[in-house]
Amino acid sequence: MIAVIDYGVGNLFSLKSSLSAIGQEAVVTRDQEELDRADHILLPGVGAFGDAVEKLRSTGMDRAVLRQAAAGKPLLGICLGMQLLFDKSFEYGEHPGLGLVPGQVVDLRRDLTDKTLKVPHMGWNSLQILKDDPLFRHVRDGEYVYYVHARDCAAGTLAASRYGNVDVTGVVRRGNVYGTQFHPEKSGDTGLRLLRAFAEL
Repeated sequence: MIAVIDYGVGNLFSLKSSLSAIGQEAVVTRDQEELDRADHILLPGVGAFGDAVEKLRSTGMDRAVLRQAAAGKPLLGICLGMQLLFDKSFEYGEHPGLGLVPGQVVDLRRDLTDKTLKVPHMGWNSLQILKDDPLFRHVRDGEYVYYVHARDCAAGTLAASRYGNVDVTGVVRRGNVYGTQFHPEKSGDTGLRLLRAFAEL
């Protein structure tokens, strides 16, 4: 069973529907016992980092995520959920993250030379696989995925996408903790295959 953490932020219905489409039993929960019973954990997220990390902490789900990660359970943060895995974010101020993956969330505009490009980076972009990983067993280099937010981090990067002159981190990993900046549940068949590979970890 895959547990999708509900802390009041995220595309819970579309993510659960995508998991059902690949034949995976999924539950949307903030119940500690259900998280303990789950084989895999998903941390979704949409919106601003500061608001999301406050909701994560106020619901106690920050401690739950850290405990599940420490237990060695496969954990996947999606979009803002991935950003929460890092040490800190500089979106609308400075906010501490969970510290599960080394790195910081920064404004893409600081490095873009083409100032006409929209930030946040939204839409389809091809994924360049930089390091082989079981998460990519069903995905080929160059396939397109759907981004909604932009971030910049080098540590633990498994795949990236080019946006103007900047490589936007697409997938990160540290041990059993993964993150995708793009939305697998909105990335068509490619995203479903990536979720299937995660479920097989």
